[in-house]
Amino acid sequence: MNNQNLIIYENQILYDVLNEISDQLQFSIIKLNKKDLIKLNTFQKNSFLFITEKKIPNISNQIILNKLPLNIFKFIEKLNIEFLRFEFNKQSNVKINIYTFDLNSREMIYQNQKLKLTEKEIDSISYLFDMKKPIKVQELQLKVWGYQSDLETHTVETHIYRLRKKILKKFNDAQFIKSTPNGYQIT
Repeated sequence: MNNQNLIIYENQILYDVLNEISDQLQFSIIKLNKKDLIKLNTFQKNSFLFITEKKIPNISNQIILNKLPLNIFKFIEKLNIEFLRFEFNKQSNVKINIYTFDLNSREMIYQNQKLKLTEKEIDSISYLFDMKKPIKVQELQLKVWGYQSDLETHTVETHIYRLRKKILKKFNDAQFIKSTPNGYQIT
């Protein structure tokens, strides 16, 4: 959970308390006021967990503190659980082109049609999409499968071939994973 960010919205005392024990926490703490909140775009707002005393409109990932005082240990436990839930939900719906991917249930979805995927298929699609450029077979071998590049294997090519075939059969889409002279790519 080292990339988790908790925003303390207009609560200096809570910020001070958590900041004092920040070396014991598994998330970063950010203090935010009303003026700073206005500067955040929608994507940024949805990538943080907010702690507020009053509900902030148009932000779904917030915890409202309405019962004070609170047990700090129970509060930190609740925050950790919320971060786990937040990450789980964030992975539930990833949009790639016209498709929605539920990484938790490993499904590719389009117009109420679902295609079950393996863990390696999800890992391959995620890696290709995240890189935003053609990826060579050797890099996929190393990053997705953990194989050394000096091994002679056709695992990646076979895997991508079968994955493309599955997508073609279910969604009639032969262009989702493109084969370029520089490698495989999802655009």
